Amino acid sequence: MNKLKEQVFWENGFHLHVIPNQKYKTIAFAAKFKAPLNKQTITKRALMPFVLKQGTKTYPTRSKLQEQLDQLYGAVLSIDSMKKGNQHILSVRLEVANDKFISGESAVMEDALDLLNEVIFHPHTANGSFDKSIVDREKETLLQRIHALIDDKMSYANMRLVDEMCADEIYRLHVHGYEEDLNNITPDNLYQYYQEMLTDDQLDIYVSGDVDSELIKDKLTQYMERNTTSAQRGNDIDAADVAKEHGNPRTVVEKQDVQQAKLHLGYRTNITYRDNDYFALQVFNGMFGGFPNSKLFLNVREKHSLAYYASSRIESHKGLLFVFSGIAPGDYEQAREIIELQMQAMKQGDFTEEQIEETKGLIVNQLLETMDNQQGIIELLYQQVAGKRELSPDQLIEGIKQVTKDEIIRVAQKIELDTVYLLTTNGGKSDE
Repeated sequence: MNKLKEQVFWENGFHLHVIPNQKYKTIAFAAKFKAPLNKQTITKRALMPFVLKQGTKTYPTRSKLQEQLDQLYGAVLSIDSMKKGNQHILSVRLEVANDKFISGESAVMEDALDLLNEVIFHPHTANGSFDKSIVDREKETLLQRIHALIDDKMSYANMRLVDEMCADEIYRLHVHGYEEDLNNITPDNLYQYYQEMLTDDQLDIYVSGDVDSELIKDKLTQYMERNTTSAQRGNDIDAADVAKEHGNPRTVVEKQDVQQAKLHLGYRTNITYRDNDYFALQVFNGMFGGFPNSKLFLNVREKHSLAYYASSRIESHKGLLFVFSGIAPGDYEQAREIIELQMQAMKQGDFTEEQIEETKGLIVNQLLETMDNQQGIIELLYQQVAGKRELSPDQLIEGIKQVTKDEIIRVAQKIELDTVYLLTTNGGKSDE
């Protein structure tokens, strides 16, 4: 495996990360705006990607923008937002052909940089504000998305578990925003927030492909510059979080007209991406519920046939572990007992060296598959920014390979059950 080389520059108000490699015939760009989760702004921030995708100053409609992407040999543009721990990340991604590999073509990269600059810094506006018709239409799009999440009972159960588990914490905020806040968003106040985002967020721009670092730095800084201060080099956005004291686990039962119940459990791992136990936590999760050979899958779903699905995942920037299972409503007690028995077995070291090695191999393969994609490489590298820890993909893989059984047991013994959430039937007509 060729080692990834990432060069980082502080230029024109943003961090520029260049990842030169000769494996791909395309160049991938990603601009990542990072800000603290905030109830006052989260719905505007959730709406922003939908509005920015609708046009720029030079390409003022979605169709004009798509025509320009087509002109760039089928370039692909995507904009979205997500949360990592207590941070809200808005990402603009553009992937274009590298003109090194196109006979008689030499302007694709420059045109791509021009377009990326337009999308980020010069969106389509009208009279010094966002276009009202676009904002109104995209508010409706976001509203439909919020409703769709509520109608999807697995997503709904995930959301409700976090609502209950993190009720006094910033992490409870819904990354897709809130229906009640949409009505207060206007083209003017959304544009004002957009201007604040441009100046106040930490901005990291990634470039991956067969490029010369100094050349890409010179070209990119010709196209992009923002007014900001050195404070945006790295904002301490975890400072406002609440340290929750552990108490007895809570059980929350909610009834709706559903046929299949959702039993979701939330645990505190007391380990984050910054901790040395992070590697062992990854292996723990793989063995507990991360893969088809995990304890949850084999025991809850296969052996006892208690769940339509049973898995787990970690939120490494917040230090949480979530268990998801879909069960028959009458199986709640037995399913919960068997899930908790699997956790107890992990704490007691009830697993073999062979299972550890198999799981480590699965995790490493998963990481290598992610690194087989340019945007996947960027996402892995951005973990270091979001997690505030220098940990290259190569170091991550090596750390996973070095995990021992004792370390997995130690990690398991740190994990505490916080909240059990059950969405079950009320006996009425199903809406699933």
